Amino acid sequence: MKKIILATAGLVASASAYSQSAVDAYRLSQPDMKGTARYMSMGGAFGALGGDLSTLSHNPAGIGVYRNSEVGFTLDLDLQHAEATQMGMKYSLNQTKFLLNNMGFVWTLRLPSSSIPNLNVGFTYNKDVSFNRRYRGGISLNNSLSNYIAAVTTQGGYTESQLLGDNNNDPYNPTNGYGAPWLSILGYDGYLISDQPLQGQPNTPNYIGQWGSNTSGMGYFDVQESGAVDAYNIALGGNIANVVYWGMDFSITHMNYSLTPLWSENLQNARVGDDRGFISEMPAQWTLNNYYNCSGTGFNYKLGFIVKPIQEFRLGFAFETPTWYNLGEAFSANIDYLYNGKDSGSVQTNGGYTGTNDVNFRTPWKINASAAAVLFNSLILSAEYEWTQYKKMKYSAPTPWGNDYWYDYGWGYDYPWDYWWANTPPNYDPYQPNQPGQSLDQYFYTNNSINEYYCNTNTFRFGAEYRVTPQLSVRAGYSFVSSPVKETTKFSMVETAGTVPNYRLDNTTNYITCGLGYKIKNFYVDLAYVYKHMSSTYHAFSPWWPGSNTSNQQPIQSQISSLSLNNNQIVLSAGFKF
Repeated sequence: MKKIILATAGLVASASAYSQSAVDAYRLSQPDMKGTARYMSMGGAFGALGGDLSTLSHNPAGIGVYRNSEVGFTLDLDLQHAEATQMGMKYSLNQTKFLLNNMGFVWTLRLPSSSIPNLNVGFTYNKDVSFNRRYRGGISLNNSLSNYIAAVTTQGGYTESQLLGDNNNDPYNPTNGYGAPWLSILGYDGYLISDQPLQGQPNTPNYIGQWGSNTSGMGYFDVQESGAVDAYNIALGGNIANVVYWGMDFSITHMNYSLTPLWSENLQNARVGDDRGFISEMPAQWTLNNYYNCSGTGFNYKLGFIVKPIQEFRLGFAFETPTWYNLGEAFSANIDYLYNGKDSGSVQTNGGYTGTNDVNFRTPWKINASAAAVLFNSLILSAEYEWTQYKKMKYSAPTPWGNDYWYDYGWGYDYPWDYWWANTPPNYDPYQPNQPGQSLDQYFYTNNSINEYYCNTNTFRFGAEYRVTPQLSVRAGYSFVSSPVKETTKFSMVETAGTVPNYRLDNTTNYITCGLGYKIKNFYVDLAYVYKHMSSTYHAFSPWWPGSNTSNQQPIQSQISSLSLNNNQIVLSAGFKF
């Protein structure tokens, strides 16, 4: 088995655009609950309480509650357990991570005024999100990823010359041109798909995958996510007559996210083609390995208020702008194969070089409302509601011309330059894409998919603290996060990007928490236990239905496994007030 693979196009396109997808947007925006041990032991229901270093990342009005300066830090031991289930088969995986959740200080300036008794300034580091997660499993197949690749390649109308590569295609940005996508190129070069012209239509591209009427087999996946969102908060706040507390926070965030998914198939009686176009049934084993990393910096702004009409009751309100990121991406993929127990090989994207891309990304808006009661000077009850606008996540190009504009648009990708220039609508403004006529917004369809697949989420948090003695307190909490995924998405064709066909759809998330607090004079130490449970579904690839030009193709079901993702966290905080 020998195919002449032309890598020139891959080398030329090493800096070309990498199309993002809606599921990528959620991967970068997925929520978490991180902070001090006191904050986490009360289920994160701290919006109306304040006086805690975590509040700068949630309701910055909490800084106005401080009457003394404080310095502190928080450590987190995260014990993770993931279980994948499909048709009675269970696969489990454990891993342990040690994290620095929070550290910082608040400085209180006391003023000689009863109207404005103090002004506070704070700086904290907070791990807003930990992406660390790994899961694996096996799926008894009723179809193959190779058939999915064949279907989308046929639907795209890609010719054999485009799949082999030439100087006129841009496989990193197929949606903006005529170049075949890398998943199709890898599939063809790795013999996952074979060219099989239709009778009477020899010039119409048509491909088949390895799964036929006699095929059976298993699929295996191993997915690892890692990284974090680290927030560096600078906050200013104070109080007005000890009734209204206010605060504002400017956060500089750093995101580093890595995804290394593996998908492997072990098939019997697989349909495998050779270089002469003959197709035979034989045992087939192959693995698709992917690497994706996204990192960069961003910023957001928060504004919050806490109102204490009486000593025993408080109301809180805060809003958080999206985080505006400028991100750099790196990605690569390869397929290793073994056919009939003897024919082996490996094919890779971009001639083995890592592809790169720059993109701007906007996370969701958040609004928070909360209430708390302080009873008998020893019992605190708190509740909180947070609304997150996931359907408005958005990608954009670093410039209004888009990524790789001269390559993608200058030489025949949508139109030749002379045609485009002659047909530009009057008063066309390239800074306002998606006007009638030529569209320059390469993320237009991806952003529409975000709105189509995802919904706004509702988060409810409840917490309690009881002061047993002046030194010892016990705490408990609960938090519920609704699913960010629309119900229709679970059965829809889902857009994925690049060479990563797999995705995860999250259901609800629940946190059960408890903890202890102890203080001696100005020193305090808090301990929390946090149990997090999230159920999800793993999809090896999207379901697919034939388009108008692929009537000979059959519908393809997504290969699915149920996921149960559990975290047990032990959190320790210590600090000093002065």
